[in-house]
Amino acid sequence: MGKDAVLARMKKLGRPFHYVVTATTRPKRAGEKNGVNYHFLSQKEFQQMIDRHQFLEWANVYGNYYGVPKDEVTSALSKGVDVIVKVDVQGAATIKKILPQAVFIFLMPPSMEELEKRLRKRRSECSTDLALRLERAEGEIKSLPLFGYVITSRQNKLDEVVSQIDAIVAAEKCRVKPRIVEL
Repeated sequence: MGKDAVLARMKKLGRPFHYVVTATTRPKRAGEKNGVNYHFLSQKEFQQMIDRHQFLEWANVYGNYYGVPKDEVTSALSKGVDVIVKVDVQGAATIKKILPQAVFIFLMPPSMEELEKRLRKRRSECSTDLALRLERAEGEIKSLPLFGYVITSRQNKLDEVVSQIDAIVAAEKCRVKPRIVEL
């Protein structure tokens, strides 16, 4: 169970956040919808957004571009809505430089073996891409000090992960000196 499954469950349960839809140049997978799962863009469209500084952060990941549209974040924050951004470790590091007061949660697989099983079951990567992804995941785990919290996502424990995220948000809202996130 990865980031997408957790976010889908949070949405289904009606958690009151703005879930940023990431832009990407990668092809749509079966069942994905433009503007829901991702903003699917051409290379040219993505480059135009880079040129206009319309991303909070962006990167080339596994040969495709991914970016967090800045306007989605600023719009939600201006309305006082908490924002959930799904990014990899590199994206989190970039955002932390821009918004150090934001809350960062690392979603950890129970083991590398379990992660490999999940990725194989999904069948969205060829064996070369799968090996690259697993190698990258091992490197990402070394970046834990960048994050304030870590949650282990165990199979069939989706609601437990959501409850832990709820607890983190509740704790952050109870801080004596609240975090103020402004972009």
